[in-house]
Amino acid sequence: MDFILYLFLILLLTKVFGHVATLLGQPSVLGKLLIGIIIGPAVLGWIESNDFVHYMAGIGVILLMFIAGLETDLEQLKRTWRSAFAVAIGGIILPFLGGYAVADAFGLGSTYALFMGVVFSATSVSITVQVLKDLNRLNSREGATILGAAVVDDVIVVIILAIMMSFLGNGNDISLGLLISKKIIFFIVAAVVGWLAVPRFMKLFERISVTEPVITMALAVCFGFAYFADMMGMAAIIGSFAAGISISQTSFKHTVESKIEPIAYSIFVPVFFVSIGLNVSFEGIGNQVGFIVALTAAAVLTKLFGGAIGAKITGMNFNSAFAVGSGMVSRGEVALIIATTGLQAKLLPNEYFTSVVITIILTTLIAPPLLKFYFNKTATQRGSN
Repeated sequence: MDFILYLFLILLLTKVFGHVATLLGQPSVLGKLLIGIIIGPAVLGWIESNDFVHYMAGIGVILLMFIAGLETDLEQLKRTWRSAFAVAIGGIILPFLGGYAVADAFGLGSTYALFMGVVFSATSVSITVQVLKDLNRLNSREGATILGAAVVDDVIVVIILAIMMSFLGNGNDISLGLLISKKIIFFIVAAVVGWLAVPRFMKLFERISVTEPVITMALAVCFGFAYFADMMGMAAIIGSFAAGISISQTSFKHTVESKIEPIAYSIFVPVFFVSIGLNVSFEGIGNQVGFIVALTAAAVLTKLFGGAIGAKITGMNFNSAFAVGSGMVSRGEVALIIATTGLQAKLLPNEYFTSVVITIILTTLIAPPLLKFYFNKTATQRGSN
């Protein structure tokens, strides 16, 4: 019955430490991430990353991005597509070069260095979404740009990874044409189903005489889209985000949003935040401290400046551009998945895996206060105008 103890500790401590973080002027999510490190294997060892935590965390991040889709202003997203694309490109090129340069400087070899560039080109906005919600800026121009850029980033990085695994991986034979076709199929099917089928299904289930039929159908749509995205080689969170957008265009938006949030934030999302910290381990990294510091600095600065440059050249002012760049800094679960994939494909040395994981976690911890800092600067600037 360890899972009951795990839930007790996670639910209690995430709320307490989240509140402490806000008292210190930081986003609450920072406290929730830190408590994962404290109660995990790295410090106290009270909780380990097992199947229960993994599955609960998976549901948590899917629901988090589903809620983000529900709250997204689709018209704002459409208006910022140029900025989103530019931010994604800038946020891939500079981190790729930075990851490669650091790995090469520490003598990892060209193949490993190329893969290191791919790992840190990835972006995860699941943590960013929480901070944007806390700041009430999810539907700002900057927030919409970050969300759009994350989708573009996911597609491009997965394609780059597939190319690398095809040519350099251990026994992998991946058809690039098939990979791109699956991405195109996903977006077409998601758009058509979201536009034509989802509203009809929601209305149909509304008439069924069972408990909470609308919410159950909404969750079914969420997980169905997430599974389809995963099947098509996309991150599952892109699917749940698309599901949220499709339901946000129906008359059920506010009903679903008001009832899904208590489900997500009371149990599943806290487990997701803690699960990130559980990946941290300090064993065997004594000789790689310099590598971790250099890689973390490169990971943060290249994503920050790469995203900011993309936003700036599409018309945003200095503070808004860096707010967008800071929203792209977190690598989160997306980079962790890519790193694990690379380890299995012999594209990442075993002895460097822990250091890469720690760097990914550090970017995820640095992102929330950085994001709050730049978004507060944009708010101050607008208030003075």
